[in-house]
This record gives sequence, structure tokens and C-alpha cells, in this order.
Amino acid sequence: MFDIEPVIYAKEPAKVKLEAGTEYYFCSCGRAADGIFCDGSHKGTPFKPVIHTPEKTDEYWICRCKHSKNMPFCDGTHETL
Repeated sequence: MFDIEPVIYAKEPAKVKLEAGTEYYFCSCGRAADGIFCDGSHKGTPFKPVIHTPEKTDEYWICRCKHSKNMPFCDGTHETL
């Protein structure tokens, strides 16, 4: 089995507007071009996208350090890295 950590894309979250009822695939590996949405860059690793469908349309803070305990959302973990 793999024992690797995700790549830290950035040590700050990104504010993203998400539409209610839309299924989103978020990067969990840190290798995606924008560090937010999965683009398949995880292929060959044990990482898989985090799937989330928001209940309400709003702006959300999305984790880009990939170490949040509340993926895909920022929980402030980047401040400790």
C-alpha cells in the first residue's frame, strides 16, 4: 500500500462559488493545475477526488493544502504546515 502525503498546493484556501445541487469533484492529491478541482492528475497515486454536492449556492473556502480534516473545506490546518 502507498504511504504518501498529498502535495501542498498552497498554504491558503481559495474562495469558490458553488451552485446548490451540482456535484463537484475536488482535488485531494494537490497535483491538479488549479489546486481546487480534480483534473485527473492523481492517476497512479492512491488519491481520489473528494465528491461534494452543496445544499445551497454560496461561496466556500476550499482547502488547497490538502491536509484539512474537513475536505474539501478549509479547517485552518494550513496555518500549522
